Amino acid sequence: MNGSSADIPQDCTKLEQLELELLLEGLYRLYGYDYRHYVRSSVARRVRSRLAAERLPTITALLERVLHDPEAAKRLMNDFSIPVTEMFRDPLFFYAFRTKVVPILQRLPEVRIWHAGCSSGEEVYSMAMVLEEEGLLAKTKIYATDINESMLERAREGAFPLNRMQAYTTNYIRSGGQREFSSYYDSDQVYAYFCPSLIRNTLFFHHNLVTDRSFNEFHVILCRNVLIYFDLELQSHVHDLFHDSLAPGGILALGSKESLMLTRHRQYYIDLDPQQKIYQARKAQ
Repeated sequence: MNGSSADIPQDCTKLEQLELELLLEGLYRLYGYDYRHYVRSSVARRVRSRLAAERLPTITALLERVLHDPEAAKRLMNDFSIPVTEMFRDPLFFYAFRTKVVPILQRLPEVRIWHAGCSSGEEVYSMAMVLEEEGLLAKTKIYATDINESMLERAREGAFPLNRMQAYTTNYIRSGGQREFSSYYDSDQVYAYFCPSLIRNTLFFHHNLVTDRSFNEFHVILCRNVLIYFDLELQSHVHDLFHDSLAPGGILALGSKESLMLTRHRQYYIDLDPQQKIYQARKAQ
C-alpha cells in the first residue's frame, strides 16, 4: 500500500483502509489522476465528506459510483483540491519577496515565474501587483497552473468576493503595498473585478504535479502550502521536478508549513529568507 502507517487515520478500520486504497487506485487507473501519495488523513476526511454529500454508506459504494459516473468522480476530485488561499496570504512573505527577490529579478532581461498549485488565483494577482509596483510586470511571463479546472476558470475571471476586500487590503498594506489597493479593481455589490492588465502576461492552465513533467526553465517557482498534502515520497518527486525546472540561481518559494530542511534537496539551495521559506538554487561551479 502507498502511504505510511503513521499517516492512516486512527479511526479507520482495516476494511476502510483497503477501501480507500482501492478508491484511489480506481481514480488513477480510470481517470489518470494520482492521489495515491496524498496524505491519507486529509484524503480520508474528504472522502467521508463526499460520502455524506452523496448519501452513500461505504467507500466501496463511492468507488462504484465514481467508476460509472464521471461527474461523481469530478465532484470527489474537486474535494481533494479544496482551495485554501487569499490575497497576499502571509503578508511578510510578500514583503520578503519585494526586498530580497525583486532586486535579483531586476537584473534579468526577462523573467519567467511558475505558480504551481495556483488554486483560484488570488496569490497570482497578488504577485502581479508586486511586480507591477516594482516595474517588473512588463518583462515577466507568469505560468499559473493547477490540477482543478474549475479553480483555473475562476482565476481567469479575476472576480473575488467583495466582502473579502477589507481583509485583503490589510494584507496588502502589511506586504509593503505602494498604492491604494482599491485602485486595482472595480466592484458591484457582490464581487471585486480585478484589472485584466494584471494578468496580461499570465497563462492559466492545467498541470498535474504528480504525473506531468517540466515545461520550461523558470527564474522563480512558487508552490506554497501544496506539498503539505503529499507524502514524503511524492514531495521528493515534486522537489526533483522543481529543481530540474529552475534556472541556475533561481528562486524557490514554499509555504509557511513547508521546508527544505529535512529533505535531500537541501544541498541544492542556499537560504535567501529561511523564515519565509524562500530559497535560491545554487549556481553551477
